[in-house]
Amino acid sequence: MEAGGVIVNERQAQAWNGYEGQHWAEHPDRYDAVNRGFNPLLVAAIQPGDRVLDIGCGNGQLTRLAAAAGGQHGEATGVDLSVPMLRRAEASARAQGVSNVRFIRADAQVHPFPAGSFDVALSRFGVMFFSDPVAAFGNIGRALRPGGRLAFVCLNDGWGGDLGAVLDAFAAQLPPSGSDGTAVAEPLSLADPATVRQVLTDAGFLAVDCAPVEATQVWGRDASDAAGFLAEWGPLRHQLVRVDPATARRATEAMTTALRRHESPDGVRMRGTAWLVTARRPG
Repeated sequence: MEAGGVIVNERQAQAWNGYEGQHWAEHPDRYDAVNRGFNPLLVAAIQPGDRVLDIGCGNGQLTRLAAAAGGQHGEATGVDLSVPMLRRAEASARAQGVSNVRFIRADAQVHPFPAGSFDVALSRFGVMFFSDPVAAFGNIGRALRPGGRLAFVCLNDGWGGDLGAVLDAFAAQLPPSGSDGTAVAEPLSLADPATVRQVLTDAGFLAVDCAPVEATQVWGRDASDAAGFLAEWGPLRHQLVRVDPATARRATEAMTTALRRHESPDGVRMRGTAWLVTARRPG
C-alpha cells in the first residue's frame, strides 16, 4: 500500500480507519455480496488496455475486476482513505494472483495524480462522501486523459430499493435521530440528479448522464443472519449503542420481521437501486 500524502477529509478518514472501516475489512464477502450486482455496470466502461482509477475502492473487488477487464496491457489503481480496507484489498489481490493492480491510501479530493494518467475513473458507492465534491471531481478529471471517462454508482433515494423499508421498520422503534444531540449522516449527497449534473459540470466534465439502475443484493443466509449483520453495520450500530438494551432489541426484532419477506432458498435477497452516472473529460 502506497501512502498518498495530505488528507483533507478528516471526518471520513477517522470513520473509515475506525470501527466502520474495520467492520468492512473483516467482512469483505458480506459487503461484496451486497454490492457485486452493480459491478458489471461499471466494468462495461473499461476497454482493453485501459488504465483505471477506482475511487473509494474499499476492499478492492471492483479494482480487481477492472484490472482483469483491462487485460494484460491494462492496469488498475485503487484509492481509499481506509488502511484496514486497503490491507484487505492487497491481501485479496495477492491471493487471487492479480498483479496489475496497486493500492494507494490517499484523499482523491487532493491527491496529486499525474495529469492524464488514467483512461477511466470508476467508483462503486465511494464518491458520496467528499467534503468538497466539485474540488474532488475536478482533481479526478485532471487525472484523466483528454476524452477520459467517468462512471460511478451512488445512492438515489433513501437507502435505495428494498432496504429503505427495512430500515424504516428499524428506525420506528428508536427515538428520532439527533434527539440526543447526535446526528447520523446519510451518504445521500449525490441523490439528486440535478446536483450531480451541477457538480460534474462545475468540475469540468461533459455529457453528464444519470440513469436509474438496480441490482439484487444478498444480505444474509436468512432474516436473523441478515439482521445480525446489519445491526453491526456502522450507521445502525451508531443508533443502537445510544439506546437502552430493550429498545435496541425491539429495533432489531422489527428489522428481522421486515427482512423475512425477502427470504429465499438463496438467502435474503433485496432489490437495490442507484444512479449510474457517466461523464467524460473534454478532449
